Amino acid sequence: MPIRIASLSRQLHKNGQRLHVAMMSRAFSHGTDPAPTAERRASALLPKAKPVKVVKEAKPAKAPKAPKAAKPPKEKAAKSANKPSRADKQTKKAENLEAAKKADRKSAKT
Repeated sequence: MPIRIASLSRQLHKNGQRLHVAMMSRAFSHGTDPAPTAERRASALLPKAKPVKVVKEAKPAKAPKAPKAAKPPKEKAAKSANKPSRADKQTKKAENLEAAKKADRKSAKT
C-alpha cells in the first residue's frame, strides 16, 4: 500500500516549525560571541606547534637458518609390487564372466 503524501505533509510542517524554534532559541540563548581578547589575538598570530616525527628503531638482522638435512628417497617399489595392474584386473574379470556363463545354473523350482 503506497504512503499517502497528504497525511505526511502536516507532520513535516510541524517538524519544520519545531526545528526552526530550536535553532532560534539556541542562537539567542547565550547571546553573541564575545570579542577575542588581546591574549587570544596574540596567541593566534604565533606559529603553531608541529608534531614531532617519530624515528623508528632499526631492527637487528635475522641470523640465517642452517640448511635442513636431506631426507632419504621413498621406496615405491615395495608398495606397488602387491598391487595388480589394470590389464591383470581386466583379464581376471573376463575369466570370471566366462566361468559364470559355463557354470550349471540351478533352477528356482529345485
